[in-house]
Amino acid sequence: MPEIPLRKSLDEQRLMLVDLARWIPISALVGIMAGSASALLLVSLVYATNIRESHVWLIWFLAPAGWLVGLLYKYFGSSVEAGNNLILEQTHDPTSTIPVRMTPLILIGTFITHLFGGSAGREGTAIQTGASLADQLSRPFRLTPYDRRILLMAGISAGFASVFGTPLAGAVFGIEVLAIGKLSYDAIAPCFMAAFVADLMTRAWGVHHTLYRVSEVPQMSISGVIYSMIAGGAFGLVAMGFAKLTHAVSHVARKYIASAPLRPVAGGLIVTIAVFAIGTSRTLKYIGLGIPTIVASFDSKLPVYDFAAKSVFTAVTLGTGFKGGEVTPLFYIGSTLGNALSHILPLPSSLLAAMGFVAVFAGAANTPIASTLMAVELFGAEAGAFAGIACVISYLFSGHAGIYKAQRVGKSKHLSNVAEEGLTLALVAKMRDVSEESLEMEHADGSRSPHEED
Repeated sequence: MPEIPLRKSLDEQRLMLVDLARWIPISALVGIMAGSASALLLVSLVYATNIRESHVWLIWFLAPAGWLVGLLYKYFGSSVEAGNNLILEQTHDPTSTIPVRMTPLILIGTFITHLFGGSAGREGTAIQTGASLADQLSRPFRLTPYDRRILLMAGISAGFASVFGTPLAGAVFGIEVLAIGKLSYDAIAPCFMAAFVADLMTRAWGVHHTLYRVSEVPQMSISGVIYSMIAGGAFGLVAMGFAKLTHAVSHVARKYIASAPLRPVAGGLIVTIAVFAIGTSRTLKYIGLGIPTIVASFDSKLPVYDFAAKSVFTAVTLGTGFKGGEVTPLFYIGSTLGNALSHILPLPSSLLAAMGFVAVFAGAANTPIASTLMAVELFGAEAGAFAGIACVISYLFSGHAGIYKAQRVGKSKHLSNVAEEGLTLALVAKMRDVSEESLEMEHADGSRSPHEED
């Protein structure tokens, strides 16, 4: 085996040092901007939630608020309306700088959604603010398309890390979310630096994150592994169902409502009617972020249908064009589903809630590693071990579906779907729909009688 000359080895380290020296200030700036934007977002959402809870009648104005959001994006944000999918598309194939107006538009849109009672999260907003602000550095620093790709990934990591207070998960999320089954290690250092700076920046602004407590964690055993795998399968199927439902709502809204500003009006009417027709005493917990219910899932028994109700409210809200994220609702869906599974699986309810919290997200976003790290950061290493098993199984069981349509299949989850590698999830879904329609037509033709064929 040939020996590597010492001089060549030292040259390699020197180049690494030069590269780090170039990326450290850039990553720090990304973290500062993303962390500050996340702090503003979190404070504004607390403010919006407090106002809405004190004035429940504001929910009656969700439909007009949706029209306002639609108009804002029609006249000022048509180029950034794709949101997270635009970020992923630009990261895959860098072309033009993302307009900086994405940041104020998504902040305003998310605030309006929460103020008037839409069911949405905050991760989508944080990712968009982090990436769009980061992208403004590409011209001053004269970054190449390759470097700009890394810059956008750092912005994604910074936004995710700062909005949830999980820098490790955020750092890995930025390099894991682009393509199923592949990690972009070329961006690992900038993503880690941006994520930790962003988290520190958010905390420096005095913003605190919700704490979740797992009250009981049993010793790991064979049965514990098996039950975690069973739970993971359920989490993955629900994650896939949520992603498909949200995309289906979006497809139907676009098909039957030609005017983009009117789509959130329809969604707002549906949510408002459901809230007041069923009764606010039952439905208020399904709108907004739903953090009190998430916290309650860790220490008390909840109705077993809470996860399904939140799924529907969120799919209607986001699928019709309101702004916000999917991840906090996924935390809600996962933790309440875990709480429900505690009726049939012999694991502590708080542990199952924690497992669902991250595992449904792992399946819907196709990010099992980032989700496992999030479990460790939020719940501790012992609970994180159970959650990690659930995250991996959920990731497998969710198939080639997900909340990000621009996410690509880097490495297929199963050999039977190798042909889908390199395609976006949107294209995968379209191809499968066409394939199913063809099979149905062939079946219909084959089932005809000879007389009908004549």
